Amino acid sequence: MSLSIVTNTSAMIVRSNLNSATDSMTQAIERMTTGFKVNRAKDDAAGYNIIDTMTTKIGSFEVAADNAQIGIDMLTTTEENYALITTHLQRIRDLTEQAANGTYSEDSLAAINAEITARLNEITRVADTAEYNGMNLMNGDITDPINIQIGLYGADSSKIILEATLFEEASSETLLAGAGGDVEEIAKVLSGVDVADPDNPVKETTSPSEFLSIIDSAITDIATRITNLGAAQNRLESAITAVNTNVTQLTNSRSSMRDADIAEESTSYISAQILQSAASTLLATANQMPSIAVNLI
Repeated sequence: MSLSIVTNTSAMIVRSNLNSATDSMTQAIERMTTGFKVNRAKDDAAGYNIIDTMTTKIGSFEVAADNAQIGIDMLTTTEENYALITTHLQRIRDLTEQAANGTYSEDSLAAINAEITARLNEITRVADTAEYNGMNLMNGDITDPINIQIGLYGADSSKIILEATLFEEASSETLLAGAGGDVEEIAKVLSGVDVADPDNPVKETTSPSEFLSIIDSAITDIATRITNLGAAQNRLESAITAVNTNVTQLTNSRSSMRDADIAEESTSYISAQILQSAASTLLATANQMPSIAVNLI
């Protein structure tokens, strides 16, 4: 290479290498501080697009898992209220069977009537007040299926449908309709005593035992509803498991494309730092080469 006063080729070469080493060191610093090897599209245009798509899907899957969990919570709330109603029905059955025994006086039957009435009213109260997120669960308000969005798209495969039958009315008048039209009538036939005049209760001519099958049917009805709720909960839990599996796989794939290998970046940083230091020293030397040419004049 010839000596030149006007053009310092050596300095240009060293400066180019210095800039390259500085860029490499800056890139390594950025990757180590962010933890990502792809921080912008210029780092890997195709990879950046894929990573962005994966991030969107991961977020959507996490929302889907939340949706399914909300559905489970809704079903669990309904189930727990049904279980409470079952407890009242079982006690009403015990009282009805007790009233069917001919050894009880009118006053004793009136006491049974009072407890049956209280429990029938409580069943209706539970049915009227059971709600989740502002939705009444057991008073018959839900007449359309409820869609639980557990996927990314609008297809049926991305939804689980909770049928309205899971949330049928569960008032005492509905469950025990075969025993009478209202609470007073139902309590009268189940206790075997008419308490229209509290001071003068009168035994009914029919036996409460005739209505045990109606109570049994109501208990079976509630048990069937609870079973269906459990099946729906299991399906939603399975959906959450599938969603979490997808999230895990997508996260792993995104990590392999996006996350920086800190050990590798640390090595690159040290190498670039050494090259930068060497280039800085050599640039000072290269800048003196034109003066050598001047000395030859």
